[in-house]
Amino acid sequence: MTRFDLSQLTDAKWTFSTRRVDRAVVAAGDTAFDQARPGDLILAHVAELGQHKRVQLTSGRPSFIYPGDAVILACGARYAPDQFEGIAEIDANGADLLAGGGCIGRMVARNSRVRAATRLIPAARLLDDAGQPVNLERFALQNTARAQDIPVIAVLGTAMNSGKTLATAQLALGLRRAGYRVAALKGTGTGAFGDYNEYADTGAHLVADFTDAGMVTTFHEPLARVKQGMDRLLHHAAENRCDIAVMEIADGLFQRETAQIIADPAFQARISGLLFACGDAVAAAGGVAELARHGLRPDALTGIVSCSPMAVAEAEAATGVTVLRKEDLADPAEANTFALRALPDLRHSA
Repeated sequence: MTRFDLSQLTDAKWTFSTRRVDRAVVAAGDTAFDQARPGDLILAHVAELGQHKRVQLTSGRPSFIYPGDAVILACGARYAPDQFEGIAEIDANGADLLAGGGCIGRMVARNSRVRAATRLIPAARLLDDAGQPVNLERFALQNTARAQDIPVIAVLGTAMNSGKTLATAQLALGLRRAGYRVAALKGTGTGAFGDYNEYADTGAHLVADFTDAGMVTTFHEPLARVKQGMDRLLHHAAENRCDIAVMEIADGLFQRETAQIIADPAFQARISGLLFACGDAVAAAGGVAELARHGLRPDALTGIVSCSPMAVAEAEAATGVTVLRKEDLADPAEANTFALRALPDLRHSA
């Protein structure tokens, strides 16, 4: 353990993933980067700009970064087929900025259409006054006994950028307009404020994601840990008197954690409705078939496919599942109809 100038923490750019951290607990640091585990806070300096030229701050705004800047991030992995695959490893000689929301690790693969990761030089693993690593889990929401009280509509999709976040936000908006107290939640993914802010803009009564449950990313986390995180979010929603939760599950059906989640009997029993986002009719047919293999059937399709009347007709003909546009999801009457169809026992005070 090494005492260091705590003014470095004040001057550093604290990233979105660290927003729940009580900075007063940081008292020291060490350079045992080979012992860093997911969620440990790392002070690093920008060495060379690559794909990410900005980081997302705890204040909710982006900030340009420059060589020499100090940033505070969390050690973590990354799954993003349109950017990087990365693992939660920190090398003292240099590490990678895997996500602008504040994920530092080692890039192992990248999409050929993007630049290499921005390079960081780790300066310290942050410790408390007892010499213990400061980890996001320490500041996570805690469980209560009420998660079972709130119905959940899950939003799944074929891949990144299939329209899941927009669908989650628009359905939350429609349900709020219909008079429900709505929680807009993201159960899995990599910490970033884009989805979080999009949910918040709808006026949802509660917005939270897996970073609130103590994880910078859910990639490579055990299924039990991911499920515990989702339970924490639902407990939090129930404690805040929400009537219903809309929960996005990141990435596509074949992504490791997503595949484990949809195959999990407890998850299947827990959700009361399912919205599936996809890009075209072929993706719709394949996704519906894959869900059926796990005993699931979406209550509606949405996403990029909904932008084209021709694609809508093809998808509905191929699957027998109704396609809803973003305007439909945001309409209070349609959202209420969807909710009551998916959750026939739901009651609300509107």
